[in-house]
Amino acid sequence: MDLGLSGRVALVSGAYRGTGAGIARVLAAEGAVVLVHGFEAGQADEVVATIRDAGGVAHGVHGDLRTDTGADRVVEQSLEAAGRVDVLVNNYGVAEGGDWWDQSSASWFDVYDKNVVTAVRLVHRLVPSMRRQHWGRVVFLATVGATRPGARNPQYYAAKAALPGLTVSLAKELAGSGVTVNTVSPGIIATAEVLAMFEARARSQGLPTDPATVQQLMLDTAMANPSGRVATPEDIGRFVAFVVSEAGWHLNGAHLRIDGGAADAVT
Repeated sequence: MDLGLSGRVALVSGAYRGTGAGIARVLAAEGAVVLVHGFEAGQADEVVATIRDAGGVAHGVHGDLRTDTGADRVVEQSLEAAGRVDVLVNNYGVAEGGDWWDQSSASWFDVYDKNVVTAVRLVHRLVPSMRRQHWGRVVFLATVGATRPGARNPQYYAAKAALPGLTVSLAKELAGSGVTVNTVSPGIIATAEVLAMFEARARSQGLPTDPATVQQLMLDTAMANPSGRVATPEDIGRFVAFVVSEAGWHLNGAHLRIDGGAADAVT
């Protein structure tokens, strides 16, 4: 299927590692010009090089999205490199917090800023031009915890749970404009960091560290799902690629879970 992404320009926040890097690689493979965001100069270089080595087109951009000045810098570099942004993937977020009782009020504002306001800053700066050109895609990356939160890290889950609400509101604001807005909520993802953590856990339990054993340990101890597999960053990237594609034009205002059924929820 031709997803119609050839020549489209996509900015993926936090794409210098993990899930964001997987999304960036897939979008580039589908023909998009990808702007790979990092917080510091040079942080995105490795992902950019990987994309270019595979024949794709990518540019690194940097700036601290936790500030207005940093967001301005990211947008300025994006426009300088590619002239416009057609697809905004708000991937950046931080899974942190603590328990209900040992965190200050300030921590709630901090986690909300990192997981919600960073995305809003980019929406404010990039979506008006999408509306003027009558085509655009916005994706917020949330988590299975937006539907099925745990007792720990309540700040993080509360922040991520706000994203589906933002999605519906923004989709209504942009009604009839040709710009769609959706939230994608993955379950546990086999990023390099997560794999390293579970490989260490396997060694501590005297288990082998081969991929099959590590995956099963993830399913048994962290997040079981009816699919019986753990998604890779590229798996999430392929789903996001469809959501932002021409073929996905009628997906709008939706909260889309890609968690193998881990959320076990009807709605």
